[in-house]
Amino acid sequence: MSHHSPILRKPTKKIHVGNVAIGGDAPISVQSMTNTNTCDVDATVAQIERCVDAGADFMRVSTPTMESVEAFGEIKKRVSVPLVADIHFDYKIALAVAEQGADCLRINPGNIGNEQKVREVIACAKHHGISMRIGVNAGSLEKDLQKKYGEPTGEAMLESALRHIDILDRNNFAEYKISVKASNVFLTLDAYRLISAQIDNPLHLGVTEAGVYRTGTVKSAIALGGLLLDGIGDTMRISLASLPEEEIKIGFDILKSLNIRSNGVNFIACPSCSRQEFDVIKVMNELEARLEDIREPIDLSVIGCKVNGPGEAKEADIGVVGASPNSLVYKGGQKSHLIDTKQLADEIEAMVREHVKVLQEKRARQMIHTITLS
Repeated sequence: MSHHSPILRKPTKKIHVGNVAIGGDAPISVQSMTNTNTCDVDATVAQIERCVDAGADFMRVSTPTMESVEAFGEIKKRVSVPLVADIHFDYKIALAVAEQGADCLRINPGNIGNEQKVREVIACAKHHGISMRIGVNAGSLEKDLQKKYGEPTGEAMLESALRHIDILDRNNFAEYKISVKASNVFLTLDAYRLISAQIDNPLHLGVTEAGVYRTGTVKSAIALGGLLLDGIGDTMRISLASLPEEEIKIGFDILKSLNIRSNGVNFIACPSCSRQEFDVIKVMNELEARLEDIREPIDLSVIGCKVNGPGEAKEADIGVVGASPNSLVYKGGQKSHLIDTKQLADEIEAMVREHVKVLQEKRARQMIHTITLS
């Protein structure tokens, strides 16, 4: 079915975090940050791999101490995605972690210190051929800006960002992305819209300290959804007091809802009512858990009765219309066959996996065809 998004993305420069392109025509990437102790290499590697399984394009790891820098080097050797090193207060850590193979250095202008220190970090990033993220946070603006504006505003965050962009530009460093995060939805929207109008380097979107799972998800979806609809944003992180792999899933769900990027099954389900011919909520929860591993874009519609069922089913790759004792299956918009309503989760899972297998085989044939042609 149609997976095209009507959103026109603002053109930005393309930079790289390792082998992942950000900006330009690159897909909007989804990232998260580890919350294990970086010095616990095994736990951190395991967490990164769980995020990769959920679809993470790259990960960020905090390196607050020199001991954690050593650990970062070990982690880097053992994971399959690029790593961003998160540095605060001590610019020497940035220099050391670049030696350990960091793909990108994230510094917060408000707390890294004077221009000379920033210049050394830039020289180091240039030397290693890696990118940087300038992360402006409403909660840690420079003292003089706090005084000038009295409180964090979009303009204050813009001024902080532009100051640091100026240093980067004077030192002929172009491989950077910018974030201007706040924990407030309006402040986030304001700051990103202001910076997007001023620069064409890629933007890293996020609501900082968005909160616990449910409220943080809602806040992030509203703020990031608003920016993405404006065509703003090249990479994103959902900041939740939750597991990082959950952040990755929410990030993709936001992109999926806007038809920007697909990552697995797009579930269409009715909220369920007394018309339902089976327990919609139970079946959907079971399917969501069972089909987590699937990365192919597929629209799956499961509706409890025949009021909206057929209409939704015709628009999906696979659609199921609830009835008793047998539910009707649509494939590619056409009526296909009946399945046992008591065995819905099993039947639907099998169909989805078969559909994915067919897609993968088709892609493999196309690749072989392309190789033989070239």
